[in-house]
Amino acid sequence: MPDLLVSALATDGLIWLVIAVCVAGVVRGFAGFGSAMIIMPVASSVLAPVEAVIFLICAELVGPLPNAAAAWRDGAPRDVGLLLAGAILAMPLGVWSLSAIDSVVFGWTVSVAVVVLSILTISGWRLKQVLTAKLTVLTGAVGGFMTGFAGIPGPPVIMLYMASRLPAAVIRANFLLYLLAIDLLLFPLLWMMGLMNWPIAFLGVLVGIPNLIANMIGARLFDPSAERIFRAVAYLVIAASAIIGLPIWKG
Repeated sequence: MPDLLVSALATDGLIWLVIAVCVAGVVRGFAGFGSAMIIMPVASSVLAPVEAVIFLICAELVGPLPNAAAAWRDGAPRDVGLLLAGAILAMPLGVWSLSAIDSVVFGWTVSVAVVVLSILTISGWRLKQVLTAKLTVLTGAVGGFMTGFAGIPGPPVIMLYMASRLPAAVIRANFLLYLLAIDLLLFPLLWMMGLMNWPIAFLGVLVGIPNLIANMIGARLFDPSAERIFRAVAYLVIAASAIIGLPIWKG
């Protein structure tokens, strides 16, 4: 344990990782999503691709738990199950791709994905059809691949729900349940594929404590009736995380 602690605390860019996790926790508690799009651009700028994904999932394993019960009550668990069905099918392919990708390409991939999401959602694009089971499973599959490949399961699912006519409370709850389940699925998958880095995992668990507190703060700030504020915060988070994570800042 002491060796793991020393190794974890010696991680380059530690202070930026901690700041990113705290900000992400508040946003996750408030909006139900956005944490990966804050953490991954920062993590991918100071960690190797696989390490960045490991750090993300370990930092987020505990934080959302206090809000899970309310999300189950307010959301649509059946729809979340359909998303996860698709994600399970595609996630191993994404992890395999991650293990072979160059770190610079990885950084650009993460940021470009977030930029595209930002443009589409801020433009006000909306679905003109109901959320069918087939569309939901397909969206989950794309999210599963992006989870394994870039550590950001949210973009396709966020596009789907932010473009829908569902109430903000349902969207937020579904995001929270889906993303929590994705983290619980990805951790053992990385372990079984021999990609686990235990010092980085331990670091993620450590910063998961302030992440938990930040999630609780964010949840207290959420107002189901203030949908305009909910969407504005979501768009701001998406755009800012894309800019922060651009590999050009590495110098």
